[in-house]
Amino acid sequence: MWYNSIKVQILVVLMMQILVLLGIVITSLYLIKLRQHDYLILNLTGQLRVITQSLVTQSRHYVDAAPRDYATYNRDLNLYNRDLQQEVASFNKIVQALKQRTIEADLLSNRILTAGIGSGKRIPALTGSDEVIYCTWDGPSRHQMDVTAAVWEKFHAGLVAALGHDREGPRLEAAAEYVLLNEQALTLSTAELAAMFRNMMEMKLHHITQLNQAAIGILILIGITIVLILYRQVFRPIDLAVSGFRKVAHGELDHQIPVYTDNEIGVMTQTFNHLTHRIATLFRLTDRINQADTLDQTLRFVYEDFPVFMPVSWVGVIRTSHNHQDYRLDRFYSEDECGFSDRERFPYPASLFEDVIAHGKPRLIGLENEAEPVCKEDVFVQRLVEAGLHSMFYLPLLANPLETAVLVIASNKRHAYQADHLEFLTNIASQVGHSFEKTIGIETLVISTVKGLAKLAESRDPETGDHLFRMSHYAALIAEHLAQTDKYRELITPAYVRDVLQFAPMHDIGKVGISDSILLKPGKLDSGEMQIMRQHPIIGADVLRRCETQMNAVGRSVFQVGIAIAAGHHEKFDGSGYPNQLSGEAIPLPARIVAVADVFDALTSKRPYKEAWPVDKARDVIRSEAGKHFDPEVVAAFERALPGVLEIYEVHKHV
Repeated sequence: MWYNSIKVQILVVLMMQILVLLGIVITSLYLIKLRQHDYLILNLTGQLRVITQSLVTQSRHYVDAAPRDYATYNRDLNLYNRDLQQEVASFNKIVQALKQRTIEADLLSNRILTAGIGSGKRIPALTGSDEVIYCTWDGPSRHQMDVTAAVWEKFHAGLVAALGHDREGPRLEAAAEYVLLNEQALTLSTAELAAMFRNMMEMKLHHITQLNQAAIGILILIGITIVLILYRQVFRPIDLAVSGFRKVAHGELDHQIPVYTDNEIGVMTQTFNHLTHRIATLFRLTDRINQADTLDQTLRFVYEDFPVFMPVSWVGVIRTSHNHQDYRLDRFYSEDECGFSDRERFPYPASLFEDVIAHGKPRLIGLENEAEPVCKEDVFVQRLVEAGLHSMFYLPLLANPLETAVLVIASNKRHAYQADHLEFLTNIASQVGHSFEKTIGIETLVISTVKGLAKLAESRDPETGDHLFRMSHYAALIAEHLAQTDKYRELITPAYVRDVLQFAPMHDIGKVGISDSILLKPGKLDSGEMQIMRQHPIIGADVLRRCETQMNAVGRSVFQVGIAIAAGHHEKFDGSGYPNQLSGEAIPLPARIVAVADVFDALTSKRPYKEAWPVDKARDVIRSEAGKHFDPEVVAAFERALPGVLEIYEVHKHV
């Protein structure tokens, strides 16, 4: 969110600090101005005391030297009476202004007060502006002002009465005596007003001091907040990031920096963590691929680790031989049911597979992109679409005259892959390709070895024709149908089926150790010869065990299924077989599967000593031997696989 941004946070705190400072300045200026006003008003209250004192002083002088003739009286009319009227007018004007809480500018700038009897003096201006001052008094000051105003009004009324309205002139002596008689009340009220106003000003000064102290505290608090924000949001994350960068630089590629903030530094840290995670995952992926023993393991590692970099719902390898007539789905891995078979074949010419091999570069496929017309004609691509996979990558692995291979990565999301995914795959193509080439090469070498050994055994018994091809594919079909049962669903994987297909032809590899006189004897073998012939499962298992020992020396296991088939394919379910008279499930499952496939092909194939049996007759024999020679569950799987078995039989039968 925007408010998590460190720039926004610091800007907000700084703006608060500026606003507080601005508020303090404005408030201070306002309070200073009010205090100036208070001083002006305090001066006015002081003038009330001055006027009162002047009235009293002049009145006392007048009483002491009262006139005894008209000439003197007339003189005093121009002196005492004039000053008296001016002072009364000034006092009255100030009191009325204070009572109304409004001080006009002329009262402050052009006031005439009497400073002594018979002499007039202009008081200097208190302010040079035309500003009107509004009194901001507290309660006690307002109350005292009202009291002082009442005392003055009473005093003024009495003074007017004492002066009288005689035609001959005012009674100055009576007025002077009245002033002296009532001076105490007026003097006391003006003194109390000035004292009350000074108290109010001291209280305001105290409030101003408190306000300044609070403002300083707020500024300190804001400063501490800024420091804390910088420490928590900037300094500490930066220190952690620097420490994390150093660890990654020293080889700890999986190190993750703690993320404590959602601001820009937090986003940077999260991005760095994501980058290091991707790098560590890439290193782990290449390491795991390099350590993989089989192509199945390699595909599983790709499926598990690639989602860090790109969406993956399905991964497989498609391959073709040197004739380039078709290509097959050699291996695939997915946690979802996709409906593919490892041995499916697809047309090679004009396919996307051919296009990728020809150019030797990764290819991003967008199935809704009209710029990919080749996708519309590719049977394999359409199968992927039918399986719910709408986006895919083709990554060439092998491209040589003898064999080609392409890694296919697919996602069930439309337009799941972007240009950066293509760039990523292009960058790691050589690493991944090398790893796949190694595992594919090892498997090709193993398969070639197995085929060579099988051909060696076949060369000792040339009358079997395509027996090895047929019976191995029969066995694979039986294994696939067994995999659909609850009992064997976890055990029989596609890799297990491939092992059965590859190693079934080696069931009679032990015949290479049987002499031609016995192996090629045209007639029936006697008991001694039969005993020697029954040693071929032991011989074959020993040969393959030696091969397995050599593979174990380099950390691999290859021939276990072949050993089980070679050693146990002549055992019988009821224990009457050879060489070890094993019974029931003590016989390895691959051997039980191959036993059914081997006998069915032997019965339906032509041999020098017999004609090929009809399929129905051979099937009846297989059924009748369920529970005796054969495992009943394997026989049931054979019955379910019979349509596929017959397809192979019709193409490759030997009759």
